[in-house]
Amino acid sequence: MATTFIPEGDHQRDYRHALAQFATGITVITAPTPEGGIGMTANSFASVSLDPALILWSAAKDSLRYPIFKQATHFAIHVLREDQFDIAKAFAKDTDALSLVSPRLNAANVPVFDACLARFECRTEARHDAGDHTILVGAVENVFLNDTGKPLIFSQHGYGTFQDA
Repeated sequence: MATTFIPEGDHQRDYRHALAQFATGITVITAPTPEGGIGMTANSFASVSLDPALILWSAAKDSLRYPIFKQATHFAIHVLREDQFDIAKAFAKDTDALSLVSPRLNAANVPVFDACLARFECRTEARHDAGDHTILVGAVENVFLNDTGKPLIFSQHGYGTFQDA
């Protein structure tokens, strides 16, 4: 059934459902903390520029982890594989899920892990207020690429994988 609506008030759930029609990859974003590090699952990742190498992601202001990511000078984005659903769910719920991925600290003290399709290690370039989120732009300083496997995808309120046409 097709419908048209203004995305406010009583239609907030419909708006979320409409957004869920766009398939996105799943990432885990990590940042340093005085205790070692923190991570969270996000699907709001996008390339911004090839030259200079810039990416973005957006952090929800109502997240308990938001203050750490908003203030972080560095972060890393890990693109998850199709077999990493449990990791995606763990980082979505638990601030201490790093133990699942055996991280190490990079030169900027950001926890990073190699069990992913790709990793973008970034210096925070800009922060933009955007409603109930903050858009974080990162200058990519280092990239890890492991092109073995398929990406974990989120679409229509569920996780899956890409099927070749």
